[in-house]
Amino acid sequence: MLARTMSRTHASCRLLTTLAVALVLAACAETPATRSADAAASQVLLLGEVHDNPDGHARRYAWLKARVDAGWRPAIAMEQFDRDRQADLDRALAECPDAACVIRRAEPAGQGWEWPLYAPVIELALARALPLRAANLSRADASRVVREGYRAALDDATIASFGLDRPLPRELADGQRRAIDEGHCHQLPASIAEGMVRAQVARDVWMAKVVVAEAARGEGVVLLAGNGHVRRDLGVPRWLQGTAGARAFSVGFVEEPADGDFDERVAIAPHRRVDPCAK
Repeated sequence: MLARTMSRTHASCRLLTTLAVALVLAACAETPATRSADAAASQVLLLGEVHDNPDGHARRYAWLKARVDAGWRPAIAMEQFDRDRQADLDRALAECPDAACVIRRAEPAGQGWEWPLYAPVIELALARALPLRAANLSRADASRVVREGYRAALDDATIASFGLDRPLPRELADGQRRAIDEGHCHQLPASIAEGMVRAQVARDVWMAKVVVAEAARGEGVVLLAGNGHVRRDLGVPRWLQGTAGARAFSVGFVEEPADGDFDERVAIAPHRRVDPCAK
């Protein structure tokens, strides 16, 4: 991660080193021949991730690069960039020579993304002049949704078009609540659980809105986001039903065993990490 306390020189060296490793891994990852025909033909791809897993990132990058090499020119929507940084992202793409520069100028404040793992995708966008779209709510907007409800971050038209002016379907609300509880090591206070469900739903709805808008360009769109966001049962695909993006194909890049309904699952090598619940 490009820690803010590092010097720019140190950060750039680490980024380039990890980029080289990721590209080597990608070369050994899946090829188009190993993918399903539906995934290879879809114009709306939702590609998941385990955020810190290098094998998953390399495999996903290989999928995307193969499609681009074959002539696909999608917009790339990324969870890692917040919507309020889109203008910064656009300027960075127009002016920056490399991924390190784009990240430095458009990354959200205070979020610990493993940026070197995303550098190959950003380099691909720069090299092929592919649009990059900031697909996430900011942490501040999500916090407001927790406290105040959907209207703190979404306009009335978005709320109405995605049905957020009605109670969530029970299975969706219960599924999100379970996933959030597990993700917080079963330590999340009950008093904020419902607000956290709203925030996750608001993120998924905003990502779905970005996907629909980009799909309307007619050149395709790929969403890069955590596996939870691309689950057909809980995430963005659920909100694309009945929209122009309903033909989306979701792929979970998962460390098995893992929950989630996807159009396709790709098992990735487990990444060694400190147990987040150990504390």
